[in-house]
Amino acid sequence: MIHLTLSNITKQFAGTTAVENFNLEVEKGEFVSFLGPSGCGKTTTLRMIAGFEIPTTGTVKIDDADITDKAPNQRNVGMVFQAYALFPNMTVSQNIGYGLRIRRESKATIKKTVEEMLALIHLEQKGNSYPHQLSGGQQQRVALARALANHPQVLLLDEPLSALDAKIRVSLRAEIRAIQRKLGITAIYVTHDQEEALSISDRIVVMFEGKIEQVGTPFEIYNFPQTAFVASFVGTLNTTTAEVVDPVKQLLQTEGIQLETAEGLDGKQKGDKVSIAIRPERFNFIAQERKANILDCKIENITFLGSVVRIQVLIGTTRFNMDTFNNPFLELPKIGDKAQITCSREAVLVLKN
Repeated sequence: MIHLTLSNITKQFAGTTAVENFNLEVEKGEFVSFLGPSGCGKTTTLRMIAGFEIPTTGTVKIDDADITDKAPNQRNVGMVFQAYALFPNMTVSQNIGYGLRIRRESKATIKKTVEEMLALIHLEQKGNSYPHQLSGGQQQRVALARALANHPQVLLLDEPLSALDAKIRVSLRAEIRAIQRKLGITAIYVTHDQEEALSISDRIVVMFEGKIEQVGTPFEIYNFPQTAFVASFVGTLNTTTAEVVDPVKQLLQTEGIQLETAEGLDGKQKGDKVSIAIRPERFNFIAQERKANILDCKIENITFLGSVVRIQVLIGTTRFNMDTFNNPFLELPKIGDKAQITCSREAVLVLKN
């Protein structure tokens, strides 16, 4: 069931377009991440859902109710900010119950809800503590509980983990996802961290320069990027230009080497130029697995990245990265060696312009 609808949203500031023709439908209980670099319009879009910004054109609806022009306190959404935004002179319990007090809920309702929220974020013993007595991770959990205490229709999270260290971010994002699933609440999550978006989202909206580049599941976004930007922004990717040799047989050529792709080349003619991409992990040495495409190369560099070994190879004049899992018995070529690598037809992605 469609719960949140953004239709033809455009936002301009002093003649500059921050968001352009943004269209999205979000189902009830879905976790959607807005992913993109700084300045791509993802936070502006979130703020339009929250009511802190009004779209120049377009509409925002929750359950078919138009909330485009409503003030933030007139729409039932919860917001978790990057900087926690907790009241320093209030205890944890008072912070969590603040919105309920503003709504003039009964003391019994506030007490019951606060206790439920403290249990939900596993801080039952911290109700009487003040924000300065908590760690960064604990403060962000309190901010999350405060946003959830009002039982919002949509939960909005604006880069909530960016101020935390890497280890805490990993554990807390899993906790946020678990809470979201438990409550069945619709959530919109803004991040520039691709790993974060890939790990917790039902769907990802990749944005660039105010526009949607691609919408899809993490599996689709990573394995089947539709544009050159998505291919370059999400994960590590080898990209180059190829020439269409035979559009019917799906044959391409780059650096004098013929490649076969599983993707359709509809509308392409022999001699047309296309952008192609291959993930580093899709390459193998010939001795390991012989696939459709065989490429002669020279080993340029070998880099150990913990669980992964990245091998840089030179194919003609183009450098490609190849990733293989590390293990104590891994036999690697030497820098300067000649080798042959291979990849499947499905590994060769043809990108849209």
